[in-house]
Amino acid sequence: MKFADLGLSDELLKAVADAGYDAPTPIQAQAIPPVLMMKDIIGIAQTGTGKTASFVLPMIDILAHGRSRARMPRSLILEPTRELAAQVAENFEKYGKNHNLSMALLIGGVSMGDQIKALEKGVDVLIATPGRLMDLFERGRILMSGCELLVIDEADRMLDMGFIPDIEQICSKLPTTRQTMLFSATMPPPIKKLSDQFLNNPKSVEVSRPATANTSIDQSIIHVAPKAKRKLLYGILDNEGVDTAIIFCNRKTEVRDLCQQMRKDGFDAGQIHGDMDQSSRLAELDRFKSGEINILCASDVAARGLDIKGVSHVVNYDIPWHPDDYIHRIGRTGRAGATGVAITFVTNRDDEHVDSIQKLTGTKLPVRDSKSVKPEKKQGSKKPVPDKPKSDKRKKQPSDDQQISAKKRPEKTAKKDTKSEKQSPTQDRVDETDDGWNGPVPGFLDAKLDR
Repeated sequence: MKFADLGLSDELLKAVADAGYDAPTPIQAQAIPPVLMMKDIIGIAQTGTGKTASFVLPMIDILAHGRSRARMPRSLILEPTRELAAQVAENFEKYGKNHNLSMALLIGGVSMGDQIKALEKGVDVLIATPGRLMDLFERGRILMSGCELLVIDEADRMLDMGFIPDIEQICSKLPTTRQTMLFSATMPPPIKKLSDQFLNNPKSVEVSRPATANTSIDQSIIHVAPKAKRKLLYGILDNEGVDTAIIFCNRKTEVRDLCQQMRKDGFDAGQIHGDMDQSSRLAELDRFKSGEINILCASDVAARGLDIKGVSHVVNYDIPWHPDDYIHRIGRTGRAGATGVAITFVTNRDDEHVDSIQKLTGTKLPVRDSKSVKPEKKQGSKKPVPDKPKSDKRKKQPSDDQQISAKKRPEKTAKKDTKSEKQSPTQDRVDETDDGWNGPVPGFLDAKLDR
């Protein structure tokens, strides 16, 4: 089947072709025709299946005829996170380039004034997170009575984040004659109740069993002691052909700490988590997409929907608390027909989480021996190498001038290192990776400690 067989306009087909696509994915092939027929839709699809285009493409053709009015958006797309909302906006810009449709993005972490100005001009497509939308509605800055089309995306994630009451309130303020589409990776009872309440005789589209992992992803688990996680991670990054990787942690503080330590140890690493403002999060994602950094330490804010091409590895530094999040995390690799690798670190306290994941996916995760991972390259015990291959994940070692300068301050650095140990008792010492070395601290490592 081709996109031309789905009933889309010539202008839209040209934009799709320009984007490099010819054949629709299964969710697109099944969802687009009934959406064009103005039917309500329930779409069950795992991440990475092309779900976003399955509602963006028909919406563009549906909204091509009509006129927007101030503060009254003609359509509304609800997303659980800022990143997903921004990604949907990118899809509208890419596929709607041959249509004269206006769009506004309502998300937290950015100026509300610019968003209000966009609404005052009138928009055909409003993409929003529930919190910012309700805020502007309560301020009287937006009216829902003109909304003809509603999309609730990542509904199960909305449930996890506690947005279902907000969604129920938003739906109650929209016209009852609207067209509604609901997309979710799973269909837990609260989401089923939501669909029964607000969708009218919906057509169900399911392209794969809920919570089924992508078969193109090589999955494994490795049992490891908590204090040995970082050493194991470095061994994987150094020796297993990692081009780009996303490292998932459960806590925002651990994301920050791991990223900072990886930078100190020479990796080109960035971070993304919920405590960062929107501009900083988008900047880190752009650095990762452009190749300026090849390691991204992340919380589950990056687990859903982000489409980043070429991610070769996903490492669950912490096993996710919710089994559904496992599916979404590893779905960041093996996208668009490519293969990927997903490795999950498991401690002696994680057996219950492993059982939950295996029960949800219906598969037994292969166990890999940690000894099969080659030890990390001990950069601290080597002399500086001026010309390293581009594939090396570490940054260059300090220059000779820096080493000579560092040798002049041995007493000061030793004192400072002792102080830092007292302040951060849980942080691993730099020389712990140099097994068997009891000699004097090398000059270039001394300089590193001083900084």
